[in-house]
Amino acid sequence: MQRKHFDTWLFAAAVLLVGSAWAQPEKPYDVKQDIAYGQAKGHDLLIDVFVPTGKARHDYFKPNDNGFGRGVIDVISGGWNSSRARQEEHERAAVFSILCARGYTVFAIRVGSLPDFTALEMVANLQRGVRWVKAHAAEFGVDPDRLGMMGASAGGHLSLLFMLDPQAGDPDAADPLIKYSTAVKAVGAFFPPTDFLDWDGRVAPIERHEHLLFSDGMAGKSEEQVRAALERISPARLVKGRTPPLLLIHGDVDPIVPLQQSEVMIKAMRDVGNAAELIVKEGGGHFWITIPEEVIRLADWFDQRLGE
Repeated sequence: MQRKHFDTWLFAAAVLLVGSAWAQPEKPYDVKQDIAYGQAKGHDLLIDVFVPTGKARHDYFKPNDNGFGRGVIDVISGGWNSSRARQEEHERAAVFSILCARGYTVFAIRVGSLPDFTALEMVANLQRGVRWVKAHAAEFGVDPDRLGMMGASAGGHLSLLFMLDPQAGDPDAADPLIKYSTAVKAVGAFFPPTDFLDWDGRVAPIERHEHLLFSDGMAGKSEEQVRAALERISPARLVKGRTPPLLLIHGDVDPIVPLQQSEVMIKAMRDVGNAAELIVKEGGGHFWITIPEEVIRLADWFDQRLGE
């Protein structure tokens, strides 16, 4: 079996095992599905909202009320694919159960997929999604100034690009969503790509993801154009000033995104005085069977950061 196919199979198997191990008959949330927050390139942009019910808050989720009135935006993307199947992986990893057991309302934003959108277009879609959340925060009893963001793998990558490109609100904008800023208070990410020009000592192999850089692909692009485009989507190379606090979680034997990617991001953040923490999962790959334990640690971190 080829390595990339084996890695995909291993990831899927791990997700299924986690889903079985952490299954429960009743969830601590209700879901409002497929709410349109915009349209881009002829595609509806969709969001699911996981609303805490105060029920089924099982002890292994360490329930509390620290998230009451606060929200977490979950960026749905795996391999820069934003399908419902990617969201279901988060559900099987108990992301929604753990956060809703704390009282958080979770906004799962699907930001579009390759090859229809480049990385920067996905970030623009995410920015619109966050503005939608702020515009509708009161409907869900959420304080728009106490929002966190999270993502895993490609979703983590997009979360970091988003964090580094804050957009102010324009009170005079004709589009009512543009009246809201994109600011969030804290960002957490699992095993994100952060530097495509230094992928553990080499340039990242992105041939299968060429539309991340250019909507028309890489054919005919010079080496200089490609390198410049890779830099534009490398969060570790874009950290300049103040950002929200960041928590990264990464396995030390990840076969898909090297641990070095989180390490260089943490260094870039700290070099300019930003708060940044890294949790290294010993023996962790690109996912691991006990990942709900690290989701709980992320929830603990949100309890602190969104409560400040």
